[in-house]
This record gives sequence, C-alpha cells and structure tokens, in this order.
Amino acid sequence: MQYHLKRISQAGIPEALKKAELYRSLDEPEEAESICRDILCIEPQHQHALRVLGLALTDQFIGTGNDRYRETEEIFQMLSDPYERLYYTAILHERRCKAQLTAGHLPVSLLPLFEHALHLYEEAEKIRPAGNDDAILRWNRCVRLLEQPYDWNGLGPESVPFEAYDAAPPR
Repeated sequence: MQYHLKRISQAGIPEALKKAELYRSLDEPEEAESICRDILCIEPQHQHALRVLGLALTDQFIGTGNDRYRETEEIFQMLSDPYERLYYTAILHERRCKAQLTAGHLPVSLLPLFEHALHLYEEAEKIRPAGNDDAILRWNRCVRLLEQPYDWNGLGPESVPFEAYDAAPPR
C-alpha cells in the first residue's frame, strides 16, 4: 500500500502555526518541521511558517555534517523583511556554532562562525523595528559566551561545560 501526504486547508493555517510553535516549545522540532512543510505546500511564501521551519531546523542541530545548515540558510533567505533575513541568519550561525562546540569541535575553529553571527546581529540592529531589541539580546548572549574560558584563540586546552540551548526559543 502506498501512502500520500494530505493537504491542510487554507483556513487551518493559523491553528497549524500555533501547533508548530507549541511543538518547538515542547522540544519536538521534527513535529514543528512537518507542520510548517504542510503549510508551505499550500502557501510557499508564508513568512511565519518559514521562520518557524528555519528555527525548527536549528533546534535539530547536533554539530555534525548531517545538520541542514544550507537548507536552513536558504529558508531564511526567503524571508521578505531585510531585518528578519539578517536576524534569523545570525541565529542560524550562532546555533551552528553552539552545536559544534557541544559536539566537541575546537573553540578556535568556531570563532569565525560566532564573529559572523555577531556581524549579522549588528547589521540587523541597525534596521530593527522600533522597540525590537532581539538582535541586541542575541548579540549580548554571544558576547557572554565568548567571555567564557574556552580556548577561543587556540592557545591552550581550556574547557568548561557548555549549555547549548537557551531556555526559550527565539522569536
């Protein structure tokens, strides 16, 4: 027997998005990913679904070659708002770096990823909507992580425990 995907209704999109966000908050990013793909099948440029899908993919990063960095970047590049393109692409690089750090990659090899994320957050900050300090908050988190006693410069075998995931998913 062969199974086929079923299409959700246009009217069901708002509720489906709520479920996708709920699944992300429950640490079930694969479920959120599936729902977003269902939404994008009927509305390929749905901005909210693209954001949640990209974030759900970053939730699945484990710091290996199987992580879908390129796919995630392509999704974030589909965002129509220039601020969101910068901000979410910065999150991609930040989370990629955190996942690779947790997987045991040398901190010195990851510094360019963090620096790229910081650059993107800085660019996003310049064009952020009034009252939206998300890029600043993420910038500060990256800077605080860089202040940790990791061997960011490759000078010696420093090592400290690392918490890869923030308590709350980014907006």
